[in-house]
Amino acid sequence: MDGIVGLRSNAGVEQRRRIRSGSFTGPTAGLAAGNVQANLVILPRSYANDFLRFAVANPKPCPILAVSEPGDPRFPTLGEDLDIRTDLPRYRVWRDGVMVEEPVDVSHVWQDDLVSFAIGCSFSFEEALVEDGIEIRHIACGSNVPMYRTNIPCVSAGVFHGPLVVSMRPLKPADAIRAVQITSRFPSVHGAPVHLGLPAAIGIADINKPDYGDAVPIGADELPVFWACGVTPQAVIAQAKPPFCITHAPGCMLITDLRNTKLAAL
Repeated sequence: MDGIVGLRSNAGVEQRRRIRSGSFTGPTAGLAAGNVQANLVILPRSYANDFLRFAVANPKPCPILAVSEPGDPRFPTLGEDLDIRTDLPRYRVWRDGVMVEEPVDVSHVWQDDLVSFAIGCSFSFEEALVEDGIEIRHIACGSNVPMYRTNIPCVSAGVFHGPLVVSMRPLKPADAIRAVQITSRFPSVHGAPVHLGLPAAIGIADINKPDYGDAVPIGADELPVFWACGVTPQAVIAQAKPPFCITHAPGCMLITDLRNTKLAAL
């Protein structure tokens, strides 16, 4: 616990308890302002080393914030009173690469050999964009961020291979330039965009039909700006087909006690 002294916010604990009680089951964008949110991947121990190698080889979509001990449903460095099995609004349970369930609690499928990975989330850098006066469209619309599978391959590691997934935020050109500057300071939560404009160039056939999340309006004077996304492991899991896996449901993150300001590079 000493590693997070001075970095905690009661808002994280309060939101996790609210989620744990079942009173909130939606996307977490905008909740616990200032707190780091994390994507989640949980795999049997026999697959954990390959996935860790995959994450290290693909730091833009999979920046690792913490790794649990096998069977331990906690991330001590990310927060107090935190239970990985209950503290996300919604999960996805995968068997042989197929998503079979979207529960609000995964205690019923928990196993003693499971290793959990907390992966940085773009919701963290959104706070910095908002503070700079840049509108985040999915927050303004009260919807989930749009996410898309691309034709950009990830670096393979062991059994894990598959396409990069990106999240998209429409921005005016001047705001897009500023967003590149701002998000470059947050490499542990995906960093700078991987692509601007021309969705077809990265394999997106219809910007109005995201593979995950919700479509948002794009103005005639705006560019779609794409960041590497922590949903990438879900596209990879669908291809690698491990016998069992748990992830967050897209947009439904783990709210930690860490503060976003501690992730910004100087």
